[in-house]
Amino acid sequence: MIDTDAPLNEEDLDPDPIVEFDKWFHGAEAAGEPQPNAMALATVSPAGDPAVRMVLLHRVDVRGFVFFTNYESDKGRDLAEHPRAALAFYWPRLHRQVRVKGPITLTSRQESEEYWAQRPYGNRISAAASAQSRMLASRSVLESEVGRLEALYPEGPPLPEFWGGYRVVPEAIEFWQGRSNRLHDRLRYAREGSGWRVERLAP
Repeated sequence: MIDTDAPLNEEDLDPDPIVEFDKWFHGAEAAGEPQPNAMALATVSPAGDPAVRMVLLHRVDVRGFVFFTNYESDKGRDLAEHPRAALAFYWPRLHRQVRVKGPITLTSRQESEEYWAQRPYGNRISAAASAQSRMLASRSVLESEVGRLEALYPEGPPLPEFWGGYRVVPEAIEFWQGRSNRLHDRLRYAREGSGWRVERLAP
């Protein structure tokens, strides 16, 4: 078990923030965090209004942090207008959080197809049936569309054109380790050329 009051020192970090994130993520899994891949996604609307909601991390690699959603949702419209985002992970059992920010790119259609094919049948039907973020006259309207798609696609619907993946390409990744005396540790990786520099921030 990780000591949740242990200091976080620069020399403890891997030179690669993605490797460090992987260690923290697996630590959260081992600690029994109920949904370690849940992350807050912050965007800015075309009118300049901030918005935040929880989404699920699908994977992270050297290219960035990937999640999937409806491109025509509120967040999809935000990202089409302002293709930058911020993420926040919080793991209370470890008193840790990670913050990420950077530009957004779309995943390839092939990546979206591959992930879509792995999703449970009900998840695919729900995603295909929902005009996410649009006004509904009643829940029965949505349930009727689910029934229509289930009858039409008993083996599962094809990937809709309006659904796919986004990748947050990190420009900065901050690792926060809480301390019981509130003198927390904050270490931030910032891109520097092809590499990263580590900065300590006041808590």
